[in-house]
Amino acid sequence: MDKSVATERAPRAAWRAELAALLSLGLPMAATQLVQFSVMTVDVLMIGRLGPTPLAASSIGVVIFFAAWLIGFGPAMAVSPLVSQALGARADDYDDVRISVRMSLWATGALTPAMFIGFALAEPMALALGQPEELAALAGPYVLALGPGWAFAMGVIILRNFLAAIGETRAPLYIVIGTTILNAFLNWLLIYGNLGFARLELVGAGIASSAAHLCGFFALVLYIRRDAKSRPFHLFSSFLAPHWDRLREIVRLGWPIAVTIAFEGMLFNACVFVMGRIGVNEVAAYQVALNVAAIAFMGPLGLSMAGSVRVGLAAGAGDRARVRRAAALTLILSIAAIMLVAIPTMLAPEFVAGLYLDRSDPENAAVIELVSKFLVIAAAFMLFDATQVASAQALRGLKDVRWPMFITGVAYWAIGFPIAAWLGLGADIGAVGVWWGLLIGLFAAAAMLSTRLYLLTR
Repeated sequence: MDKSVATERAPRAAWRAELAALLSLGLPMAATQLVQFSVMTVDVLMIGRLGPTPLAASSIGVVIFFAAWLIGFGPAMAVSPLVSQALGARADDYDDVRISVRMSLWATGALTPAMFIGFALAEPMALALGQPEELAALAGPYVLALGPGWAFAMGVIILRNFLAAIGETRAPLYIVIGTTILNAFLNWLLIYGNLGFARLELVGAGIASSAAHLCGFFALVLYIRRDAKSRPFHLFSSFLAPHWDRLREIVRLGWPIAVTIAFEGMLFNACVFVMGRIGVNEVAAYQVALNVAAIAFMGPLGLSMAGSVRVGLAAGAGDRARVRRAAALTLILSIAAIMLVAIPTMLAPEFVAGLYLDRSDPENAAVIELVSKFLVIAAAFMLFDATQVASAQALRGLKDVRWPMFITGVAYWAIGFPIAAWLGLGADIGAVGVWWGLLIGLFAAAAMLSTRLYLLTR
């Protein structure tokens, strides 16, 4: 009798321990993602005070810079499964972890010259995309000012992934809060020319962002060198020593991660152009509803990134039962987190729309009505978004990156976008049809990715 009770309690204790570990990692990571997202919002608000032309030019610049971000993001994110699996196999495998981090930083450094060539060509790129000369002339210098921060931003991602793998997520949160405040202050100085500084407008915003990324990177380096948990890794010693096999592995893992993220990001950008074919109000309403969905997404994203670490640690230890627990809890917590936003959004869409637009202004009535319709669909869309990101991150912890790339390519571009374009432009549904297409695409991705995860962990 006592033996059976003990046997029953053991799995429960294991689930509780995994839940505690996942929340301990995931909540600070979710907060970090939310703060990071707020940086873009602050930039938009502060640039917006310059007028519609600089704001439009900054949007073009961000699209170009985002392409460079994606190229570096893959190698930067590849360090997470490599480090977590190495530590899962042996908690004191300092050499293996150091090599992974070093080679990921090497990959970023190797890409930097090519990125700068691209940044220098930002203005011709904008013109090639059919943008007006006035906007292209502003976007080019803005991207060049953002450029120096690119490598440091990738370095921040790499070092944050290392710290997450060793269970340290609070320091990155405090640092990102500090750099967010610094970015806003530098924006105030350089965009508007306060306290005797030159009024640099868009270029000032770019310089502020680059400086914030630089400060964030060196703050993390300083913390890692002094932190008792990080110090044994001697992360920056023998930095010039190559390890070509590990560099190849980082590239092998990194490029499918970058393509996977690009598939999703490009889907939402492409739907902006579909909405633009329908009407101006539809574009404005789409951006508002998408911003609500993006804010809601930050919670599941942070939790699922923590889940990727926990799955990687369990996989490295060869503990399949622990892999299943970590993957299952990642899904459950990610869905629960997004439901905290999805349910109020579905029940009170007009209230949520009113947080973005002045309901007392008659000119906003048509947009608010559209936003309210979009948000009802977006609430269901959020559920599938949380499921797909949790599944994809858990698979990443298993170093399974190619299948998710193929799955998202099919789900978003063979299913989601064609349906969104057809319903939005070819059927009588209009703009709401675009959201139905997005919903169907995300459902397909969630279904296929979660099935893939089940097959690998059963």
